[in-house]
Amino acid sequence: MTQDTSTTIRALQADDLDRVVAIDEKTLGRPRRAFYEKRLNTALAFPDSFIVVAAETEGKLTGFGIARIQTGEFGEAGSAAVLDIFGVDPDYRKHGIGHQLLEAVEDVMRRKDIHEMRSQAEWGETAMAGFLASVGFEMAPLMIMERGTDQRDF
Repeated sequence: MTQDTSTTIRALQADDLDRVVAIDEKTLGRPRRAFYEKRLNTALAFPDSFIVVAAETEGKLTGFGIARIQTGEFGEAGSAAVLDIFGVDPDYRKHGIGHQLLEAVEDVMRRKDIHEMRSQAEWGETAMAGFLASVGFEMAPLMIMERGTDQRDF
C-alpha cells in the first residue's frame, strides 16, 4: 500500500452526494441514491450524532465514511461509533485512503471521548471484511439475529 500525499480529508458535504452514489455503484454494480440521500441528510442534520468524513484526491471525492454515535446500546454504559457507511473508489484503492478516513473518524471519536468503534460486513463482502480486519477489527462477542415479520411460528 502506498500513501497518496495528494489526498486530503475533510467533512462530507451535501453536494458530495452524486459522487458518493457513483463510488458505491462502481463497487456494488447498482445505484442506491435514495439510501445515501436519506443517510447523508440525516447525518448532516444531526452533527452531534454522526461523524462524517470524505477523502478528496486532486479535487475529486475518492472516499467517504459515516459513523453513527450510539449511547447505551444493549444496556452498556458509554458511547460507541458505528461505522455504517464507508467506501473508497475502486480506482483509488491500495493508496491508504481507507486508512486516512478511518484515522479521521478516530480523531473525532477521541475528541468526543468515544473509545469503541463497531462495523459490519456481509459474508460476501470480502474486500470490506479484509479491510476491517487489516485495521484491527475483530469478531464481536455478540451474535446478531434477525427474523422476518411475516413469521408467526411462536
